[in-house]
Amino acid sequence: MKLLIVDDEKRIRELIAKYAAFEGYAFEEAENGMQAVEYARAKAFDLIIMDIMMPELDGFSASREIRKTCPALPIILLSARGEEYDKIHGFEIGVDDYVVKPFSPKELMLRVGAVLRRAGGDPRAPEAHQTAAIGGLTVDFTARRVTIDGQAVELSPKEYDLLFYLVRNRGIALTRDKLISEVWGFDFFGDDRTLDTHIKLLRRQLGEYARYIITLRGVGYRFENA
Repeated sequence: MKLLIVDDEKRIRELIAKYAAFEGYAFEEAENGMQAVEYARAKAFDLIIMDIMMPELDGFSASREIRKTCPALPIILLSARGEEYDKIHGFEIGVDDYVVKPFSPKELMLRVGAVLRRAGGDPRAPEAHQTAAIGGLTVDFTARRVTIDGQAVELSPKEYDLLFYLVRNRGIALTRDKLISEVWGFDFFGDDRTLDTHIKLLRRQLGEYARYIITLRGVGYRFENA
């Protein structure tokens, strides 16, 4: 597995590189967003760890550019700020995780491992082609495709995972812990706000069908049967 470590601070790159090497990852370093985009286009990486605040091209802009040519490449963003807006913005452009500085390098490596395992494919995915239709909303689990009234809806990787799990378990009350465990993995190190943010973004994408995602106060969420 090969990582691309992107940060304008050399000491941060060196710290991450040290722990990446210890965990057995190959890696390359980039010192700004522009360089990261060039490397991602020219070389093969399994995951990118990228700072947000950088010269020439910030992490958000670089992630958007990388997504154009490498839509499935996992990205973990690093930021010195922990505002909800930054997290929402990151998840909207499809990043897989968000880590606030200062961070524990060991925890970061655990997050890297968790994201890579999830990106490797879901062993629980059914072999047969399976779809679910709720009114004009069609969820194609096998093709990993969602349409509303025949029009494709573009979701981030995690929004797909969350919607698929909700739809597969429609009619069932799902606790917050259950959703986080099943969608993000038992080794997820975030908090409940990550789930709430993705639910908010997913509802926005579903339009009128957002009403099927029911909030269960003090419990979690349920996807209604049509």
